[in-house]
Amino acid sequence: MARAVNRSIEAQHRNTLPEIDWADLVRPGCYVDEASGDLYRIPKEAFADGNSSLLVRESRGASRLRFLSDDPFMSSMKARIMCAQHNIPVNF
Repeated sequence: MARAVNRSIEAQHRNTLPEIDWADLVRPGCYVDEASGDLYRIPKEAFADGNSSLLVRESRGASRLRFLSDDPFMSSMKARIMCAQHNIPVNF
């Protein structure tokens, strides 16, 4: 007798987007704020030695970033698709 196999129609994620705190940000790339859905493009110049920080963020609320890509200039459409695949609302 043949055995029936049920398959879920929900997307299966084998990996998740790395979660990063603003204070731990040390590499350039494209990031999305998990709570607000804002996209941040952080170039390598933001981490240049001897320069003052190009990244300053002040907020009463804590926010977590999700790392999307090493390329800070990845297309907005690709970033939206990645967020949709990981159930992160977008605001860009």
